[in-house]
Amino acid sequence: MKSIFSKIISQEIPCYKIAENKDFIAFLDINPNSLGHTLCVPKVEVNDFLDLDEEIYNSLMSFSRKVALAIKQVVPCEKIGLSLIGLEVPHVHVHLIPISTMEDMRFVKKVTFNHEYFESLAKKINTIYALSNSI
Repeated sequence: MKSIFSKIISQEIPCYKIAENKDFIAFLDINPNSLGHTLCVPKVEVNDFLDLDEEIYNSLMSFSRKVALAIKQVVPCEKIGLSLIGLEVPHVHVHLIPISTMEDMRFVKKVTFNHEYFESLAKKINTIYALSNSI
């Protein structure tokens, strides 16, 4: 059975896309810990990051770093936290979470935004990402 992320990748389910290349996609988490909380997902459906080919894993980290740099230019925060948990969806994904306190990394306090705000934020981050990676 396809994961929800595979359905997003195949465009069966919409997302607030930030970045995409042939191997990965990044989109805003719709149940975010903080403004700009983003998921970076390999297009190959693998449940555990330890099962990823080392080259794909390293490429995922590189892709995630580029996305995080774009987020940091748009979202005010101290740092971008990174988490690889993988229990909630059986498809490897990196959480990039703009943080200013340790509480921002906990998955118990969520923030909400409307559709227009998500769209606007995704567009801003995508613009920075595209400009930064077009060189």
